Amino acid sequence: MKFRVERDVLADAVAWTARALPIRPSAPVLAGLLIEAGQLSDSAGAGEGLTLSTFDYETSARATLNADVSDEGRALVSGRLLADICRSLPNKPVDMVIDGAKVTLTCGSARFSLQTMPVEDYPALPVMPEARGTVKSELFAHAVSQAVTAAGRDDMLPVLTGVRVELDGSSIAMLATDRFRLSQRELSWNPSAADITAAALVPAKVLADTAKSLTGGADITIALSSGSGAGEGIIGFEGSAGGGIRRTTTRLLDGEFPKVRSLFPSEHLTLARVNKSELIDSVKRVSLVAERNTAVQLQFSDGVLTLDAGSGEEAMASESIEASINGDDITTGFNPQFLLDGLTAIETPFVELAFTQASKPVVLSGVGSLEGEADSEFRYLLMPRRLLS
Repeated sequence: MKFRVERDVLADAVAWTARALPIRPSAPVLAGLLIEAGQLSDSAGAGEGLTLSTFDYETSARATLNADVSDEGRALVSGRLLADICRSLPNKPVDMVIDGAKVTLTCGSARFSLQTMPVEDYPALPVMPEARGTVKSELFAHAVSQAVTAAGRDDMLPVLTGVRVELDGSSIAMLATDRFRLSQRELSWNPSAADITAAALVPAKVLADTAKSLTGGADITIALSSGSGAGEGIIGFEGSAGGGIRRTTTRLLDGEFPKVRSLFPSEHLTLARVNKSELIDSVKRVSLVAERNTAVQLQFSDGVLTLDAGSGEEAMASESIEASINGDDITTGFNPQFLLDGLTAIETPFVELAFTQASKPVVLSGVGSLEGEADSEFRYLLMPRRLLS
C-alpha cells in the first residue's frame, strides 16, 4: 500500500471516521482504523482513492476520499493515534506506505511510524440497508438536536435511550422520552416511494452525532431495511463531504417504544406566552437556590409569571416577568433543568406554555410573536414536580 493525499482531506476524513471508535473496545482490533487504498466502488464514483472504516459491532463509519494511489493495499492502525497525528501535521501532502509490520507516514519533514494490527482479524462492515429517501442535511441535524432533548440516559432502560424515527410518506416524525418529558419533531423529506411506512428505534447519542457530522453535503440519505434481507436490524445514513462519501450504520434498539402520542392533550384550559430569553434567564437565576430534586414554582396570574424557588429555612428567590395569559390562573412547578432543556431547544423569540391543570403536563411550543400561531413541528411535554409546602 502506497499513496499520497492532501493533508486537510485526510485529517478531516480520519477525524470523522475515528469519532465512532469505542472508548473501551471489546477486542484490540476494534480500536483500529482500516485504511484501504485502491479503486472506489461506491457512489463516490469510479477512480482511485482511499476508504477509511471503523466498526465496533454496533456502529460503523466509512469515508471515501480521493488520493493518488501508487500501490493498492490495506492496513489497520490505531484510530485515535492516527487522528491525533493527522490533526497535528503541517499543511503539506501526506505520503503513507506499508513498511513491513509498520505504516510510515511522511508530511514535509515530519515522519511517523505506526505499528499495524492484524487486518485479517478485523470484522466485515455490515451491509448498507435499502435507501428509503433523502432529507436536507441542515434540516435533519436541527430536527434531531431538538428530538433528542427528551431521550433517556439510563442504560437500565435501553428502550428510552433511543429516538423512535417514523417514516410516513413525505414526513418524518421523531419521538423521545425519559418518562418525565417527551419531545416530538416532525419534518418533510423526499422518500423513494410515496407510500413508504417504516419505523426504527435509533440510539439517541448515535443519531445526534451522525446527524451533526453529515452536514458537509446538501442531503443525507436514510437507509432502512424493509424486510428480513440485507441490513435488517440496522439503520444507515449517507452524505457527501470532502469530495467523497461518508456512510454510517448503527444497530437498532430492541424493545417496544411506549405509545406516547396520546400524552399530548387535545385541549387546554390555560395558554401562556412569554419571551423565551427572559424566561430562560429567570429560570437560571431562581433555580440557583433550588435544592437538588426540588421544583421551581411557576405562577401565572394577571398578566404576570412569577417564579419562586427555595424554602423558608434556606435561601429563597422570586422573580416576575410579563406574560400573555389566556384562561384560568395556574400554579405549578417543574424540574428547572428539564424546563431549560425544552426552552433551549425552541428557537423562536417567544414560547407558548399550554396547560390543562396544575397536576398535568405542560406542552411547550415555539411561537414567533405573542399573537402568532404556535409551531406544530416541535413540541416538548414536561411532567410537573410536586411543590414544597
